[in-house]
Amino acid sequence: MFYSREEMFDMSLGGKSTEHEIPHWCGNIAYVVVALILKICFRYHVSNREVLRSFKGKGGVVIVANHTSYLDVAFLWCSVRPSQWVRLMARDSLFEAARGLGGQIIARAGAFPVKRDSADRTSLKRAARMLKNQEVVGIFPEGTRRGKGSQVPQLHAGAALVAKMGKAPLLPCTVRNAEYIKKKGERIRFPKVTVEFGSPVFLEDFDGFPKSERLEACTWYAMRECFALSSRIPADQVDMKSLFPDSMDYSEQIEALGLPKRREYIPEDARIHAGSEDQ
Repeated sequence: MFYSREEMFDMSLGGKSTEHEIPHWCGNIAYVVVALILKICFRYHVSNREVLRSFKGKGGVVIVANHTSYLDVAFLWCSVRPSQWVRLMARDSLFEAARGLGGQIIARAGAFPVKRDSADRTSLKRAARMLKNQEVVGIFPEGTRRGKGSQVPQLHAGAALVAKMGKAPLLPCTVRNAEYIKKKGERIRFPKVTVEFGSPVFLEDFDGFPKSERLEACTWYAMRECFALSSRIPADQVDMKSLFPDSMDYSEQIEALGLPKRREYIPEDARIHAGSEDQ
């Protein structure tokens, strides 16, 4: 059945509600083709995926990742399949590719648009609604590819805001070695690529920060986890000052609060139910 891109942005995909859901056939075909190509060319492997799977049927989650290549998107999308879907937040201009045909395809795969460098309330509300429907939302908080193009990567707190609105945790992730596939002026290479998930980051752990800094601190922390996964080093060894020179450094406050706090994820609905039983 044919749906417009705009209709599919507001339809569900892989959540608790299957009513008015995006048809799966296009996304399933895309997964088989793209995943096969990535597997043959880059022998891609997914590490720690069981953390992501633990959210299935329990609640939504926001995957955040550092961004080094256009192929990050394909690797991340395939790593979530086949038993889950990820609703990737993509810049709006991508939906006009191939006179709108590209937009139709990626919308059927679960993507939805965001206007770059603006407070896109429509996109934020869509993402929050997806999370409340126990869907997986994927965001690249840097906003652009690191080391590619003219734009300087910056730390945007939109991912933490979406997580707050959707009452969901953040899940750090990295696509390791994708940046080596195509460097400017060099031929295409075929390194082994690994998609690795970290541990969930909970917004309530940042209540010790001033309210005005809470979302920024949470995003900063989650992105530090992403770069730690990427470089395979302890998080406190990541040089965030060099990576984001225009952002505030929260390392001292995070150390003082004793983060990270590893604990089991409890969905919002379960917390409310447990609270009513205790009364």
